[in-house]
Amino acid sequence: MTHTYPIQGITCSGCADKVKAALSAVQGVRSVVVADDLSTTTVSMHRHIPTATLSQAVSKAGAYRIGDIGDDPKPAAVGGFWSEGRLWRRASLNTLSCLIGCSIGDFGMVIYLQAFHPGTPMWLIMGLAIVSGLVTSVLLETVLMRYRERMVWTLAFRTAIGMSFLSMVAMELAMTGTDFMITGGKAALASAAYWLAFFPAAAIGFLIPLPYNYYQLKKHNKACH
Repeated sequence: MTHTYPIQGITCSGCADKVKAALSAVQGVRSVVVADDLSTTTVSMHRHIPTATLSQAVSKAGAYRIGDIGDDPKPAAVGGFWSEGRLWRRASLNTLSCLIGCSIGDFGMVIYLQAFHPGTPMWLIMGLAIVSGLVTSVLLETVLMRYRERMVWTLAFRTAIGMSFLSMVAMELAMTGTDFMITGGKAALASAAYWLAFFPAAAIGFLIPLPYNYYQLKKHNKACH
């Protein structure tokens, strides 16, 4: 008897090994195979094992869960490349993590320059804001990788740099460009226009890299975070 499950939270070979070990320890499981793209896990069993039992086993191994909970696995949804709601939800969470990290550095740098160096040229403000946002986004992702995926610091940093740098650059350009178009870079910190600019800038910064992050998850199981 063989069933295939979409298991959420598997992002690397180390995660796959943890899930395989957890499922293999369940009584009645004969073998466990994680797909090369990490999207599904196939479990061969001597007898029927409720999905809830398997889900409980993988959740004890870390932040993993079987996508469809029930006594029988549900068939994969039929649709095009861009139709998987589960991946859109995960891509949205990953993109939100990027957005938070970018926003900390981006707006923090703009606030600092306006408060202490008001004569800074606009081109320099935009450039420093973009660089600062990229740095804080990578740092936040490194911390998340270290504690969420239990990676060593050096591996967490390399993974944060390599996973979705293009996504972070696109987000930074979108946010900074939108903010500049609304405020012209001249709105004071106390101005409502300055702070209201954050919402459309953040929305654009979220939407621009979202399809790219979905594509990475779908094709390579990579995440911005």
